Amino acid sequence: MKLVFAGTPEVAVPALDALLASERHEVAAVVTRPDAPAGRGRRLVASPVAERAQEAGIEVLRPVKPRDPEFLERLREIAPDCCPVVAYGALLPRAALDLPDRGWVNLHFSLLPAWRGAAPVQHAVMAGDEITGASTFLIEEGLDSGPVYGTVTEEIRPTDTSGDLLTRLAFAGAGLLAATMDGIEDGTLKAVPQPADGITLAPKVSVEDARVDWSAPALRVDRIVRGCTPAPGAWTTFRGERLKLVQVRPAPDRTDLAPGRLVAGKNNVYVGTGSHAVELLWVQAQGKKPMRAADWARGVRIGAEETVGG
Repeated sequence: MKLVFAGTPEVAVPALDALLASERHEVAAVVTRPDAPAGRGRRLVASPVAERAQEAGIEVLRPVKPRDPEFLERLREIAPDCCPVVAYGALLPRAALDLPDRGWVNLHFSLLPAWRGAAPVQHAVMAGDEITGASTFLIEEGLDSGPVYGTVTEEIRPTDTSGDLLTRLAFAGAGLLAATMDGIEDGTLKAVPQPADGITLAPKVSVEDARVDWSAPALRVDRIVRGCTPAPGAWTTFRGERLKLVQVRPAPDRTDLAPGRLVAGKNNVYVGTGSHAVELLWVQAQGKKPMRAADWARGVRIGAEETVGG
């Protein structure tokens, strides 16, 4: 098939690579979000998908909005058979959805109908799911509600951050998307409607969602920190300033600390929760680089009755 690939961030690049490596399909162009300011100089930078496409000598389309007439006209000229999508980041209008004969096929990082929305991996980690995966489905106008072509499963490990898990899913999902294109092309794969039961939603995780509630059990605190790493970053406050929590670990032997109470030893830093304590392993103070929590604690000289999150 002739394909136009739509995607933007780094997590979409493995899928683009898998399609570029396919001997059965031609990636005629990619669609990605416009160049965005980045870094201290705020200079415009191309998306990771745009950079990879340019390396491969493929046309790059960067519509401000996918309903822009110039974009839709160029898509008609290319006349793709199918448009695979991975984390493109913009809503596709009906005028675009109707253009390819085989439709737009999305790679979504959950086992649909679970975790429909923008942040499925973060929500799976925060909810304590033991298994997740990726699904390919035919895009329709509802939110991640289209019929499913295929899935792969992935275990969520006890120490996984959302970043760790998303990296594994990006590569597993790349193979799934390539296989889905093969099955659509040769007619061996049919999309199956999603069940009506088991629908959960995964909206974007805000900075406020990432604030740790120390009255919650230690297990919940650990899941919030892992689910919000690397973005938007779990945090609390210390002496009135924000303190980012990069890595924590439940400490079931420490049951003597009230929620939010902070205690530092020579090599360990603990915070009380609604159950047992958690050990702070890595933190990042405002304006500083990430550091070991024990080093941070020595630098700030934690007092006898200090708390976080107050």
